[in-house]
Amino acid sequence: MRVPLQVAVATIAAVMCVGSVYGQQTSLTGYTSAEAQRERALEASTTAKPDSAQARADSRTLSSDVHVAGTPAQARTRDFVIDAMKHWGLETNVRAYDVWMPHTTLMEAWRVSPDTLPLRLAEGPVPEDTTSWTVKEPVISNGYSGTGDVSAPVVYVNYGLIEDYAELDSLGVSVKGKIAIARYGRSYRGIKAREAEKNGAIGLIIYSDPADDGFTRGDVYPSGPMRNPNGVQRGSVLNPDGDPTTPGYASKPGVHRVPLDSVKISHIPVIPMSYGNAAKLLEGLRGKEIPQSWQGGLPFRYHAGPGPVSAHLIVRSDTATAAIKTIWDTFGVVRGSEFPDEIVMIGGHRDAWGPGAADNVSGTVSVMEAARAVAEAVRAGYKPKRTIVFATWDAEEWGLLGSTEYVEDDSLRLLHGAVAYFNQDVAAQGPAFGGGGSPSIRSTLRDVVSHIPDPSGTGSIYDAWRKRTNVPDSVQPRMSDPGGGSDFAGFYNHFGIPIAEWGFGGSGGVYHSLYDSYHWMVKFGDPTFGYHAAAARIGAAMVERFADADILPYDYVEYAKTMRTYVPRVDSAAKAKGWSVDTTGLVAAINRMQQAATAFDATRDSVLARGAPSRDVDARTNAALLRVERAFTRPNGLRTRPWFRNVIYAADEDNGYANMVFPSVNEAIRAGDRDLTTRELTDLAARFDTATHAIEDAAAAITGRSKR
Repeated sequence: MRVPLQVAVATIAAVMCVGSVYGQQTSLTGYTSAEAQRERALEASTTAKPDSAQARADSRTLSSDVHVAGTPAQARTRDFVIDAMKHWGLETNVRAYDVWMPHTTLMEAWRVSPDTLPLRLAEGPVPEDTTSWTVKEPVISNGYSGTGDVSAPVVYVNYGLIEDYAELDSLGVSVKGKIAIARYGRSYRGIKAREAEKNGAIGLIIYSDPADDGFTRGDVYPSGPMRNPNGVQRGSVLNPDGDPTTPGYASKPGVHRVPLDSVKISHIPVIPMSYGNAAKLLEGLRGKEIPQSWQGGLPFRYHAGPGPVSAHLIVRSDTATAAIKTIWDTFGVVRGSEFPDEIVMIGGHRDAWGPGAADNVSGTVSVMEAARAVAEAVRAGYKPKRTIVFATWDAEEWGLLGSTEYVEDDSLRLLHGAVAYFNQDVAAQGPAFGGGGSPSIRSTLRDVVSHIPDPSGTGSIYDAWRKRTNVPDSVQPRMSDPGGGSDFAGFYNHFGIPIAEWGFGGSGGVYHSLYDSYHWMVKFGDPTFGYHAAAARIGAAMVERFADADILPYDYVEYAKTMRTYVPRVDSAAKAKGWSVDTTGLVAAINRMQQAATAFDATRDSVLARGAPSRDVDARTNAALLRVERAFTRPNGLRTRPWFRNVIYAADEDNGYANMVFPSVNEAIRAGDRDLTTRELTDLAARFDTATHAIEDAAAAITGRSKR
């Protein structure tokens, strides 16, 4: 469509601003001086192209309907993305997977004592938010909930954490045969369902407490961005990643599926609820006094129960009639001119529990705008050395299904040639930048954001980030570690492919609700859509940086330094058990890796200062570098979770979202097995040495030598 004059002027200004920022520095890790200058110019041009007006238009279209995975509305998002990428001239393809994904067909709840009160679970319309009253509101549900019809006394279990049940036990309160009610937060909802069932509950209600994202945090929607009394957080309670009936292999027609009685899913009904409804159950509870830290934000004193309040829950699904549903991943591809089998990928999920303007239309729009910018560069003659892939995933909200099935489907190609995966999940819902991922990629991400203007007009994104976090000049702003809960898991946790993610956050309480809408985004999240465009600018620069480098710009000095900071945590965890474990071998191995990485960096920079190496030297050097982080994966995986092969980071198995460093070691400590802890420390140290050998091989390759 035609762009208004004021938008065109703003775009020209952005181009000038990006160009001036990029003009400040020419050196680049992994590039010759001449190539670095060309790359800076390319990135300056490409990052000027993502457009806030186009991001706004795409956001409005993609969030105009509730698009839950496995529905016709979600199929329409597939077509929208593919049609756009075809229009831009990208090669496109779609992969379909048939996954076991039952949909809830009925979910109802009542208070049945001391009186009978039906609880209206639907969120209902907000007059000024047209989406909320024009779309058909789906059944309120928790994906992969068990089914059933249960009635029982209610027990309040705080956040439903393992330690919360231990606290209840110390109070003499049991949930056996009861309906537990837990507030959202502090852990993944699937862990809450697992622990409720493990402790004998026959049903679980999960609600969003106003102390966490409601009126105690700010004005509620539509007056403010926070959750109102009707807002409900939907979401999956599946704990494994991917289709649970095809563990470790892709869900294609005709494949073997494991029997449902051996699938790790919830067997009790699980119902999400607003705090408006939860109050009708919690207010009447009596029984034991709770710890003060359990008190939420509702205007009455909480009690644990049981009694005198009882509830009646009904959950039904299409398990018996239509449990298998088709999901679709989409791909836009630019083939590499020199190393087409090496892949740089950026992706975000398309599905949502509601309109999904923040989660994750914002991520989809970021990927699309990055793709449009790179496609325009391709039409102008740009030829990346490596293949660039722009992906959108289906069914992430149900347990990372789309990305996991793809990773399992394309395992050989990814293991051989995947250079990096960049994830966009909730790319823009405020002005506060944050990023993280593999320590090997963090320095590149910092460099990229230091050359892209912040939409606030206060300098670069990096400048605004430093100012907001108020870090001393001597340190970098903190970046997050890869934990779990998003589409990078298959790439990093399963295969050891380096990953990065970034986005712009802010206050909000519409997560996974009907009110995560275009109207909320325009009013509170990103009114100008400048942060959507900024996320896309970062994405475009990141894929070009890794696609074009002579030598892949991993930073294994920072990687090793970061790893060393984690060792004291191991010592502390062991000390808490009354042990003294020997971590000197691990520290020595990490130090050897840092020494090898420092030597490699010096060799690489010296070689590149003399000019570009031959294609063969590049290929052999980069092949060695690709082995470095793969060295930290083991085929049999973690002892507790074989699918998780990476022994550097994993989601905490007792939390789901939180990150656990050195999981093989720390899980052994948690299990109280000192001998296993020692064996895991030895294994981890050996893997650092294997990674070091790969770095040494890269150093030998870049000089044309054979490693002695």
